[in-house]
Amino acid sequence: MGMKASLAIDDPVLETFAAEVEGTDPVTVVGGRTAWDRGGPLDGTPREVRAPSGIVAYAPEEMTVTVRAGTPVAELAAALAAANQRCALPDRGGTVGGAVAVGENDPLVLGKGRLRASVLQVRYVSADGRLITGGGPTVKNVTGFDLPRLMTGALGTLGFLCEVILRTNPVPAVATWFRSDDADPFDTFDALLHPSAVFWDGTTTWVLLEGHGVDVSAEAGVLTTVGAFTETDGPPALPPHRWSLTPSELRTLDLDDFVASVGVGTVHATEPQPARSIDPAAQEVSDRIKAQFDPPGRLNPGRERSR
Repeated sequence: MGMKASLAIDDPVLETFAAEVEGTDPVTVVGGRTAWDRGGPLDGTPREVRAPSGIVAYAPEEMTVTVRAGTPVAELAAALAAANQRCALPDRGGTVGGAVAVGENDPLVLGKGRLRASVLQVRYVSADGRLITGGGPTVKNVTGFDLPRLMTGALGTLGFLCEVILRTNPVPAVATWFRSDDADPFDTFDALLHPSAVFWDGTTTWVLLEGHGVDVSAEAGVLTTVGAFTETDGPPALPPHRWSLTPSELRTLDLDDFVASVGVGTVHATEPQPARSIDPAAQEVSDRIKAQFDPPGRLNPGRERSR
């Protein structure tokens, strides 16, 4: 289902940001620089701008929050925690806009949900300095581009985010980690109804179960059917580099020092993932989208869209 874009935004703060972006020169948006190298280096030395910050509106009962893109992720997390809620943004520092632009899921994505699905609305500045809204807090009877999903992971190459509406969810009543040195991680994942994480380093399997106490206890009982699990303090330390693999590639993984997120397709490794060839048809589509959204190529020049 898609979403129509709107040009009608009456917000002096966002209008000021749009005026800063407007021009004909190359320009880049700067957040916390926590993932500054994603997508490769910028071309030249483009002019830098920063998105506005602040939480605009938070409705815990509706499980949505409207937040400026320059807001630190930690600030948003603290506000949500005060209402016993959380969101899908990864807890690794930086800004909300930067996290959405990178499109990186939290390691506990099975429990928190995928980031693309949690971005309900985006407001961004286009290459020609216009303020554009795509999506909305509810999705009904709409057509056109699904701009929130398109902008999530685009690394700021299609537009500069200035405000987003995110879906939130309650913090589970119980959260318990388990580990086993003899359980098969894939059998473990298949046996459980809804684990929040299943990690595997080639030897040990870690599982996070979240929910109401009775549900966690029931799932813990299921664990006893696949291996000898014991409660533990938490997950292993995750290496810094993220790989994206298919399920079949994950089963035949041949790496030293890694932690795989079973059921997700993400592997945390000590070395970066080797570059992969891109399907020519997919590259053509990506190039055409870029040409439509940023004809002069002035937004974050040199960055590649996250794939």
